[in-house]
Amino acid sequence: MNTLRQIREEVCEANRALAARGLAPLTWGNVSGITRSRDLVAIKPTGVAYADLTPDHVVVVDLSGNVVESALRPSTDTPTHLALYRAFTAIGGITHTHSPWACIFAQARRPIPCLGTTHADHFAGEVPVTRQLTAAEVQDGYEAATGKAIIERFATIDPVRVPAVLVAGHGPFAWGPTAAKSVENATALEAIAHMAFHTLMLDPNAALEPHILRKHHDRKHGPDAYYGQSPRSAPLT
Repeated sequence: MNTLRQIREEVCEANRALAARGLAPLTWGNVSGITRSRDLVAIKPTGVAYADLTPDHVVVVDLSGNVVESALRPSTDTPTHLALYRAFTAIGGITHTHSPWACIFAQARRPIPCLGTTHADHFAGEVPVTRQLTAAEVQDGYEAATGKAIIERFATIDPVRVPAVLVAGHGPFAWGPTAAKSVENATALEAIAHMAFHTLMLDPNAALEPHILRKHHDRKHGPDAYYGQSPRSAPLT
């Protein structure tokens, strides 16, 4: 069970990783994590540079958005994060960035199709794009409406098997079982967006065969996954 101090440290480290990986210039991104035992969310404070961020800066809020710990204001995207935590109960961390290649697809209102095994290793199908928000939604509760649009888009998609989305005209959100894994999925998302853009330039009809997509995803994430080392693996002698 994570203590509040542990989750603040993890979220601080995950946010600093955004800058280290080139996913969030300036302050264009935020990472959060949740402690499910207490339904408390730790998230980056708004406008604080990654290089200056410490665990004490990280803001803790409840699932209604009330600040529990910190003198700072939480990220302006907090209502989106909270909506996703309430709807996607299997996730433990969320990353939002404005990474350029994923944003290109979001701005074009175009999903990222699965064109190769690199994509399939992380996402079990295309990364979807949301509908555009209405003027009324933008005017009244913009960030909460963003969360609502994401949840709508996943009505028939398993958010565990496809742990990312493109918000139309805005940018990507990715998630995972921890804050660190959500950053990993955001990193993978940016890489596959880069590859997809150039692949589609060469062949607009490119696609990965469904049976290869299933194999690559399931060998890492399926019930009989065998990619990587088991924690029970005997040490080499």
